Amino acid sequence: MTPISPPSPPPSPRRILLASMVGTAIEFYDFYIYATAAALVFATLFFPKGNPSLAQFASFATFGVAFFARPIGGIVFGHFGDRIGRKSTLVTSLLLMGGSTFLIAFLPSYVLWGWWAPACLCLLRFGQGFGLGGEWGGAALLAIENAPRGWEARYGTAPQQGAPVGYFIANGFFLLIATQMGSADFIAWGWRIPFLGSAAMVAIGLWIRLKLTETPAFAAALADAAPPLVPLGTVLKHHWRAAILGSIASVACFMVFYIMTVTSLNYGVNTLHYSRSAFLGVQVAAIPLMAVGVHFAGWLADTRLNPARVLGLGTVLTIVAGALLPVMMVRDSVLTVWLFLAFTAFVMGLVYGPLGAFLPSLFPVAVRYSGVSFSFNLAAILGGALTPIVAGWLVEKGGLPYVGAYLAGAGVVSLIALLAHPSPARAAR
Repeated sequence: MTPISPPSPPPSPRRILLASMVGTAIEFYDFYIYATAAALVFATLFFPKGNPSLAQFASFATFGVAFFARPIGGIVFGHFGDRIGRKSTLVTSLLLMGGSTFLIAFLPSYVLWGWWAPACLCLLRFGQGFGLGGEWGGAALLAIENAPRGWEARYGTAPQQGAPVGYFIANGFFLLIATQMGSADFIAWGWRIPFLGSAAMVAIGLWIRLKLTETPAFAAALADAAPPLVPLGTVLKHHWRAAILGSIASVACFMVFYIMTVTSLNYGVNTLHYSRSAFLGVQVAAIPLMAVGVHFAGWLADTRLNPARVLGLGTVLTIVAGALLPVMMVRDSVLTVWLFLAFTAFVMGLVYGPLGAFLPSLFPVAVRYSGVSFSFNLAAILGGALTPIVAGWLVEKGGLPYVGAYLAGAGVVSLIALLAHPSPARAAR
């Protein structure tokens, strides 16, 4: 008779939170190194010379490809996450996201491959977005579905804390490279190093995630009833209002981040004429304020307010950030620029931190992965996909006041969506 092995002990809270955070850290690392390369390098390497503005526009257009891949990935990973579990989907999304980033390091330039070079760049960018489409939702559910009662929002900030970690590593990596090599070497091969470095982060993430078990909430839901045949269909039929308003409420989060990172870097280097290393250094110095904002948001949502109200506070401050943008993004004052980026990073923490508890609270466990992924990825398209392109166009047409109005408008729209939505209960167990 074959002996029955005892069940594996549940993973420790530390491993759960670390597993939830590591994927988002890799996500922001991957996306930020791509955004930085798109702002500084890709226009020169992967597109024909002759029209720099058009090449830069095309470079940012490849950046947007991932945002349109995200909802497709969200549908696929959300479907299997609701039907077979969180663990396997999280492992697969991590491999796809990190593998696509790693392969970008080996792409030949337009001079060598012609139009095949940007085509392959777009394909790998699509792979990044497809993997990311299933990453955040699963990471958030891993955290909150293992959270002790009353700690949902604080556990839900674990994926969000990965954002400043990944952003800090990526920005610091580029800063180190920029200070250690000349511009010609950076364009020729130095930009490839951070893409190669993603392999190490993926290996660490896999080591952590392969030891996970299913969340208690999902296991209980599966024991109670068979999963829906098409979870997203259930979301769109019975929870469509929550999904749409949740998406719109999250738009400000993406707008703040990409204005703070991609747009400010491009404007600071190319228009204000700060050196690449100086501006990257200012951004690195502002990143800790994002981590502070995320942590504060989780504490505030659990102990004083709730995730929806904290998100509302963040949208109000997004409007303030939009008003400050043309006033504080100035030439010859690194301190003023840092103060603006630091404030914006803190605001990013307030609008990003509550999402890990807010979005899951809108959907029942049986379709939660699909609902969260749909809302989060739709918000990414609305608030992130076109932001670098639109912001660049607005700079050319009217300068930073137009971009500030664009950012403030996103805050207003997200706030209206929050006010239109009935206050959700705390995340269901």
